[in-house]
Amino acid sequence: MDKIFKALSDPSRRRILQLLREREMSAGEIAEHFELSKPTLSGHFAVLREADLVMAEKSGTTITYRLNMSVLEEALLGFANTFAIGDTRKSQAEPRKRPKEK
Repeated sequence: MDKIFKALSDPSRRRILQLLREREMSAGEIAEHFELSKPTLSGHFAVLREADLVMAEKSGTTITYRLNMSVLEEALLGFANTFAIGDTRKSQAEPRKRPKEK
């Protein structure tokens, strides 16, 4: 789970995931959307692959990336469950009271 959160912590990697949500793309097509060096972009791809958020398929010299939606969904659901996001049950804790105004 830490690898996924590390991958999602960077705005460039989140943008890559947004692009791949629309369709699979080659590394070159993705690069057209960024003003990053190829080594920097390659590093972002490596982090996303390490977290299993993207899958890469090499054909000759072209690498095509696609989103691994099941891993992303699982991570987001786990995160939501951790903080009871979307839980319709009332919290057992007392609500915090605001200090009285003077």
